[in-house]
Amino acid sequence: MMIAPQSESREEALLADLLSHYSIEVTSRDLQSLESMTATLQQGCEVFIAHLPKEDIGLLVRAAAGLRDAGFVPIPHIVARNIRNRLELDTMLARLSEEAGVRHALVLGGDRDDAAGAFGSSLELIETGLFQAYGIDRIAIACYPEGHPRIAGAILDAALTAKIDAAALAGLDVLLVSQFLFDPKPLLNFARRLRERGVTAPLSVGIAGPASRTKLLKYALRCGVGASLRALRERSEIARNVLSGETPEELLMEIAAAQATEPDLGISGVHFFTFGDPAQSIRWAEQQVDR
Repeated sequence: MMIAPQSESREEALLADLLSHYSIEVTSRDLQSLESMTATLQQGCEVFIAHLPKEDIGLLVRAAAGLRDAGFVPIPHIVARNIRNRLELDTMLARLSEEAGVRHALVLGGDRDDAAGAFGSSLELIETGLFQAYGIDRIAIACYPEGHPRIAGAILDAALTAKIDAAALAGLDVLLVSQFLFDPKPLLNFARRLRERGVTAPLSVGIAGPASRTKLLKYALRCGVGASLRALRERSEIARNVLSGETPEELLMEIAAAQATEPDLGISGVHFFTFGDPAQSIRWAEQQVDR
């Protein structure tokens, strides 16, 4: 019987520990995938539900309720630039709370150029006071370790601080969720800067789940992860995994090892962007945890 080297076993154990708390992202229209998850996804797993522009609120509520009934934690996207007015936000949060038992939400500004109505940023949503009014006690906030293609870095930093402060004032817990990336360095440097600034909110690492090369590159360029893409030229092993549609195990192992060495980084788990195929991400994550 061959025994794995000790270092390899340690890396696998650290990766499994990091993946012991993972979340996935789906769209509310992805009902077939939502149903398939009930057999493989661990009870209590957090499932983020994207809410697309002009999509009926009822669809989001039904998806959240279905996930809750199946034993998962639904985390709907509440997107500022998709919401017409305070009444619509009030109605959305009321239905999500009362019909689907939602207690956590991801609050986003939204990338669309033309805001549907009164809200232009996630900060404005937080400041309404409606989340806590409907029993939502924790919000997730997106962050961008490699920057944003259309927003300057200084503006991103100031906005993140303002949102964290507003959430604290409202009595809301905060989870930071990073945009997906292919290089660990920007994420680790970002985490260190956060802690130097006194930000203590836990950080979940955004990762692209298994997907086709075309789809990965399309979303990567749209989301501003160019630095990661450039880094792939120097990281042949990660590049082969990413461009062949596999989850970059080596990347996550590096992040897990860094968190073990520097616990103050506050990296609390992994968030999978699944690109319409959550089953592959779930299978891969569960295999690592089991191993």
